Amino acid sequence: MIKRGKPSETRPLSPEDSNEDNQQIEQGLRPHMLKDYIGQEDIKKSLGIALAAAKKRDESLEHTLIHGPPGLGKTTLAHIMAREMGVNIRVTSGPALEKQGDLASIISNLRERDILFIDEIHRLNPAVEEILYPAMED
Repeated sequence: MIKRGKPSETRPLSPEDSNEDNQQIEQGLRPHMLKDYIGQEDIKKSLGIALAAAKKRDESLEHTLIHGPPGLGKTTLAHIMAREMGVNIRVTSGPALEKQGDLASIISNLRERDILFIDEIHRLNPAVEEILYPAMED
């Protein structure tokens, strides 16, 4: 039986609403811990050792480069690394970092041990790379 009456109030979705909704759904579908990640056993083993060592030393995780074709879980692994370490993650992309100030702003807002994930780092502006390496050393 269909009830007829006043339609509920609705509002049009903005692109921002849609992106936020999609991101929340996407995060809910991704595995949250390394033990829940399916496949890529060699990567899981290596990453598990690195995570355990960092936790045992009570230090931040070493710099990690995750590479591979699109859709194989690089971003998911970065989020898992942050959750396993109990730290925040800041996600950006190489093309989004157009000038040195863009990266400097992100780095200056990171807390100790936070993870910075730069997707498509191979597309990073060379001028921005110049401040990335010294920041990684510090």
